[in-house]
Amino acid sequence: MQPAHYIGGAFLPPESEASEASEAPDGGFPLIDPADGSVVGRVPEASRATVDAAVRAARRALHGPWGATGAPERAAALRRVADGIERRFEAFVAAESADTGKSRELAATVDVPRAIGNFRSYADLLSAQAERAYLTEVPGWSGGAGQALNYTVRRPLGVVAVVAPWNLPLLLLTWKVAPALAAGNAVVAKPSEETPSTATLLADVIDEVGLPDGTFNVVHGHGPGAAGEFLTAHPDVDAIAFTGESATGAAIMRAAADHVTPVSFELGGKNPAVVFADADLDEAVAGTVRSAFAHSGQICLCTERVYVERPVFEAFVAALGARARELSDYGPLISARHRDKVLSYFRLAVEDGATVVAGGGAPVFGDARDRGFYAEPTVLTGLPPTARAVREEVFGPVCHVAPFDTEEEAVRLANDSPYGLAATVWTRDLSRAHRVAPRIEAGIVWVNCWNLRDLRTPFGGRKASGIGREGGEHSLDFFSEPTNVCVRIGG
Repeated sequence: MQPAHYIGGAFLPPESEASEASEAPDGGFPLIDPADGSVVGRVPEASRATVDAAVRAARRALHGPWGATGAPERAAALRRVADGIERRFEAFVAAESADTGKSRELAATVDVPRAIGNFRSYADLLSAQAERAYLTEVPGWSGGAGQALNYTVRRPLGVVAVVAPWNLPLLLLTWKVAPALAAGNAVVAKPSEETPSTATLLADVIDEVGLPDGTFNVVHGHGPGAAGEFLTAHPDVDAIAFTGESATGAAIMRAAADHVTPVSFELGGKNPAVVFADADLDEAVAGTVRSAFAHSGQICLCTERVYVERPVFEAFVAALGARARELSDYGPLISARHRDKVLSYFRLAVEDGATVVAGGGAPVFGDARDRGFYAEPTVLTGLPPTARAVREEVFGPVCHVAPFDTEEEAVRLANDSPYGLAATVWTRDLSRAHRVAPRIEAGIVWVNCWNLRDLRTPFGGRKASGIGREGGEHSLDFFSEPTNVCVRIGG
């Protein structure tokens, strides 16, 4: 299915946008397969008028049938969407894999099942949601003591802009769309220009299962000066949920400030792993291979800084380097531009004195992949904490490994970053784990595992890694507005 805008319950053909736009669109842009650099489709570029049409369609839905739905009806709608994705499972897997270059196995075991799970989990949570009520004693009213009943009602925020990234396009889109719809909002989604296909498929499923027109809308295009900016700066958008790099989040926040628009941001990370000498070394190495190189390091939760207690440092580095050199089934980076950025950090690290234990360049396959956008899984050592490759998010298949001597030093090194999204601790000593984990400045800390998620738990970052928490009731709290009702019942 070719990418297309979906507005007010209908897909817009390219000529439709040109006829309704107040400014002519540029005719779209090519969709590139990152595995071999070939052009596989064309993506429409939304004009300001097209984005405005999507926001107006969402507003009409709020004043129409969708705005009149109760929680049971919304939960049923989310379950129909989940069932619809499940029926078209293979189509979603193929689209996710083609857009991102990730393996079919990863898309089939993580991305698409999690998308289904997002809709079902929020349907379940919505069905079980309850609010507290308080009976308040109020002395001194006429006639003596009286009482008041305080209870909370929740209303949707309104039109929610959801801007999703290219690394986990379906998973992270549905992570925000599902709770936004559960809370009764109408959504205008803008997927990354690099990965438009699964958002279009999701719109097709939502159309098929019969959500009211305008409840969910999709516009495609670029970010600054284009669809992303038109959407996040729109005066009739009531909230913004964004996942992406920190600099883009800062730009969105500046635009949102003009209208005091609520924002929920999950931004970049430079995530540490701390490996203590008492850890199961084989498990720590295997876990770090996964956390550093999964999806070629293009996951916001990936490990880029590894700190290893000195008695096992050399053994850990040797084992990690050997495992990195053995990897052969890794996928491409998302684009030529991003590949060039990652390779520039490899060169910069060497210029700054790094030892390249594994990788450090672009692989040569001798087939069509040589026209794709690949970088080798790379392990570095020997850089100071001030080096750019240690401080800045690379978002590629690379980690730098450094030694530490004490628990205090490990915590200090882990926290020595402008970011604070995720961290991993490897140790057999559970007392140490419980002592160290809360001291690490991160939104989530895994102990002896990585990327093990319970959808009910809070998720988000500290410092430059984001604002707010999503997941379970935390998402419903963001996507709804509570109103306290106080009723005098006595006195």
